[in-house]
Amino acid sequence: MRKLYRDAREALAGLLRDEMTIMAGGFGLCGIPEMLIEAIRASGVKGLTVISNNAGIDGAGLGVLLETRQIRKMVSSYVGENRLFAHQFLAGELEVEFTPQGTLAERIRAGGAGIPAFFTRTGVGTPVAEGKETREFGGRTYLMEHALFADLAIVHAWKGDHEGNLVYRKTARNFNPVMASAASVTVAEVETLVSTGEIDPDHIHTPGIFIKRMIHVPDAPKRIEQRTVRRRSGAVAGEEA
Repeated sequence: MRKLYRDAREALAGLLRDEMTIMAGGFGLCGIPEMLIEAIRASGVKGLTVISNNAGIDGAGLGVLLETRQIRKMVSSYVGENRLFAHQFLAGELEVEFTPQGTLAERIRAGGAGIPAFFTRTGVGTPVAEGKETREFGGRTYLMEHALFADLAIVHAWKGDHEGNLVYRKTARNFNPVMASAASVTVAEVETLVSTGEIDPDHIHTPGIFIKRMIHVPDAPKRIEQRTVRRRSGAVAGEEA
């Protein structure tokens, strides 16, 4: 099976439709599949349910899909960096399902593992628990959370081979690996493309069996949401921190 495509538009051809559910990997702006997000924007599909840790920022990441009002619902745990998100949510234009971050990761992992639901103490006694089943285990109350599974997952990897075996780096490893296994079709962006067999099997985070299509993005942008610096020890006034 040919997995490598020329660009994001070609890789997503025939996969996108209105009202579908998409998982988008990354953490903040780290490890996001930016080229694939841009291709979704260009396609014009609308009414999307997007599962992601966050909604990007204004003008970057999933924020570009909010600008074009292609997202109908977000399933997220942190959305505090996006003013447009807040505006659309408060105006009743965007449906939001807030999920504690660990619960979100486990709901995605469970979806990939074929586990329909699980019980957790996180959220018990809070608005997160409203309308959900609870049970007692060992004298403690647990909340039932349903697994998440998407029509399409888009992920970003640091390294990959032509079979679709992927390796992630640092923070980009938070949500990308679990999402890659929790969708009917997964499309990956790869920064460094190597020949099959060059990746040590012990270093593979996502086996190629989960990846149906991929693109090579050698010059992927590296964005920072909030740059925080401090003066170096011994720096003089006016010297660059």
